[in-house]
Amino acid sequence: MSRQIWHIISPEYPPQLGGVGDYVYLLAHELSYRGDEVHVWCAGPDSAEPVPGRVEVHRILGRLSPADLARLGRELDRFPNPRHIVLQWVPHAYGWRSMNVPFCFWMWLRARVAGDDLGIMVHEPFLAFWEGSWRQNLAALVHRVMTIVLLNAAQRAWVSTPRWEKAWKPYALRRYVPFAWLPLPSNVPVIGDAAAALELRARYAPRGEGIVGHFGTFGYPITPMLEEIVPRVLSARPDAVVLFIGPKGPEFRERIVRNAPQFQGRIHATGALPATQGRLSAHLAVCDVMIQPYPDGASSRRTSLLAPLAHGRPIVTTSGASTEPLWGESEAVVAVPAGDLERFAAETCRLLGDETARQRASQAGKALYARYFAIERIAETMRATWLDSEKPSAAQAVV
Repeated sequence: MSRQIWHIISPEYPPQLGGVGDYVYLLAHELSYRGDEVHVWCAGPDSAEPVPGRVEVHRILGRLSPADLARLGRELDRFPNPRHIVLQWVPHAYGWRSMNVPFCFWMWLRARVAGDDLGIMVHEPFLAFWEGSWRQNLAALVHRVMTIVLLNAAQRAWVSTPRWEKAWKPYALRRYVPFAWLPLPSNVPVIGDAAAALELRARYAPRGEGIVGHFGTFGYPITPMLEEIVPRVLSARPDAVVLFIGPKGPEFRERIVRNAPQFQGRIHATGALPATQGRLSAHLAVCDVMIQPYPDGASSRRTSLLAPLAHGRPIVTTSGASTEPLWGESEAVVAVPAGDLERFAAETCRLLGDETARQRASQAGKALYARYFAIERIAETMRATWLDSEKPSAAQAVV
């Protein structure tokens, strides 16, 4: 396959913290390793610490004002047509209180006037109606207008979960836009630092306790689920400790300890750890069981689930409306209905006490990750979809 030039537009990029930025970092470097030329166009201060690698990062999105977009357009115009642009789409990440309609029209102009070949990676589609105030309903309406504009410009769309295709496809308004499922990878590289893992186990479990971990941002609506699960597990398993990994973990730990002070010495928290540094990988690797509950169920868009999966950690999670069949078809995770938190805690305790089951889950998890989620497979799929397949005509309609 010939060498290609990629232009990835992203709202963030390391050292900025964020799941989309971490995903773009992995994808850009994997494409670069395959010999492609990769440019990332993102926000962030010009003084941001450089990220090592062969990817050229342009931090010029600014506030996405007309002047910022004009500057970005001039920079893109320096490259030959067709310019392959991959827009990382999360509506609330592009400013203007998540209603940046001018940016979407600018993308339309780039595709329809400047001749750019636009693909969209949909991380989040839009807000739902009737789940909040009238302001949220207004934003939900504007998000759909933005979706119509973008799909009128795009040659193709990838979705982080098949559920987003069902949400977005009607807004193509019968224009032919091919959709494809492109799972997200873990944004935490597996480092395999045995010495660091031993040091962490000595710190958190000095008496040989089992370590039950949770990886996430500790936001609503997952924390109310954890508030019920964690005390149940610690009460049932005196030989266990809990480790919270991620931003706001220390604050959440204090919240639980205030209500259950008897667990003061058995709950630990790391705070934010950069995904591209080995310390986060070591904290995941030291956990004996991971508890990853989601109100809508496990899905391929949950990078907080994929990180422990990539590390071969036994996982207890939930099933729900967003859960794809692959989770139930494999033995990679133990999934219980999202509303049954008592059973969730019981399954966690059972897995913690069954080493054979943990080893089986670890092997199945690694195999599932390699099959669907490895960054090498994702980059290969993106290149093949875009560059090897016959491009549909922009005017082609659904028959």
